[in-house]
Amino acid sequence: LSPGAKMGCFTFIKVMMILFNLAIFLGGGTLLGVGIWVTVDGQSFLNIFGALSSSVLQVVNVSYFLIVIGAILLVIGFLGCCGAQKESKCLLMMFFSVVLIIFIAEIAAAVVALVYTGLAETLLTAVVTPLLKEKYGVDKSLTHIWNVTMREVDCCGLNNYTDFTDSPWYKDHKTYPEPCCSLLLSLAHPHPCGYLLQGCFKQILEDIKTNAGVVGGVAAGIAALEIAAMAVSMYLYCQLDQK
Repeated sequence: LSPGAKMGCFTFIKVMMILFNLAIFLGGGTLLGVGIWVTVDGQSFLNIFGALSSSVLQVVNVSYFLIVIGAILLVIGFLGCCGAQKESKCLLMMFFSVVLIIFIAEIAAAVVALVYTGLAETLLTAVVTPLLKEKYGVDKSLTHIWNVTMREVDCCGLNNYTDFTDSPWYKDHKTYPEPCCSLLLSLAHPHPCGYLLQGCFKQILEDIKTNAGVVGGVAAGIAALEIAAMAVSMYLYCQLDQK
């Protein structure tokens, strides 16, 4: 390529890098803002979006998840946008390093998720089950999140209905939560309410396996974007060396 063509290519890629990372920066800012909103006024957020939010995200604390993801995207967007705009080798290398670390972490997380699903269930049980026994029926946000989750996913508790035994709700009502019972009220089943329903962890795993193609496609798309971002940042870095 002639020097003019190289310069034109460099300018085009630089502009695309700026626009792409500006979009990431704005998206990160939005997620961070929503995460802070959920933390400060969680009940209002749940009243508006609770029934629409993802059943997987309802199992974890949505607010902290959004804050962490939003902050990471803000950092990536800032480094990429400013690095390209100012033609800063330092910022471009920092951008490359951050994206590479996230890419490696995602691969490691995927491997752990595939190999150590049982370990994940054990860790979640150790954290979530005591939380349900202590706060379900007292903490309005947690109670609402779990009620929506159990209705949407058609499950009961993290492992099963016994996760709610000795919870404030059980002590006050002498029965298990309504989402655990609704499908069984008409069956006159001799077993405890929720006996026939799976725990939400196993049900969500089954849903993920059922939609493995979609999940895999999304993961592959994100990985491709990350690889492309690293390749572009390294191209700009190398071109700055030649300039």
